[in-house]
Amino acid sequence: MDDTEELQEVLLTDDQKLDIAKWFLLNSPPGEIQYVAKDLKSVLNDEDVYQRAAAEAFPVYNKSNIICLQFPNRSGEVLVSSFSELSKDEYLDPRTAQVGKVDHIRQICTQMRPATDEELPSPYIEEYRCALDAEISKYVGEAYPKGVFSVYCTSGKDVEDCGSDFELVVVITATRHSPQNFCNGSWISIWNIEFKDELQTVEVTAHYFEEGNVQLDAKHEFRDSTIFQVGTTDLTGEA
Repeated sequence: MDDTEELQEVLLTDDQKLDIAKWFLLNSPPGEIQYVAKDLKSVLNDEDVYQRAAAEAFPVYNKSNIICLQFPNRSGEVLVSSFSELSKDEYLDPRTAQVGKVDHIRQICTQMRPATDEELPSPYIEEYRCALDAEISKYVGEAYPKGVFSVYCTSGKDVEDCGSDFELVVVITATRHSPQNFCNGSWISIWNIEFKDELQTVEVTAHYFEEGNVQLDAKHEFRDSTIFQVGTTDLTGEA
């Protein structure tokens, strides 16, 4: 076998390079995708393949890691997640009733606008969402030094009165990025809270994710239920 034939055997197609590039981007440790992307761009030496890989991988990475971005005027922040996603680059912050437009590759929020009525839950659901938001704020302030969170209505957001089921989701994320010390990590908690109005019960399912760049990847799930008073926004009862 001559050198030309040997070289042809190891050459990769653009699709193969694309798949490999996406794998490296998607498996970047928390907070390190920009470093990986910079090195990957240099190694690939193919701007077209890199741009395709980045366009496909960054949105998935940002949502799976639930990154937090500030609004351009610093009036609030938005979590990039599947729960807040309105379109491929627009994400809702229910606390401020604003929508941020996200540049996924640069990982910044470039624009913001007021959310429409159709994008927000009904006033009835908003009472529950705000009450839960207030309680979670106390918890996050005590338990997560650098934690951020948001509360979304993922089902039944148009409910106007008691007697119907709906679901709220609490997303909590905390990160510590210290690349100069070779230590980056993240913690994500997702709480699915199902209000079954006719049964006067609340079912809570929690998912915890912890990742770091020292080969740590832990997951845990938890489920519980409690009774709530129909027509009230007191969510502090014991499970």
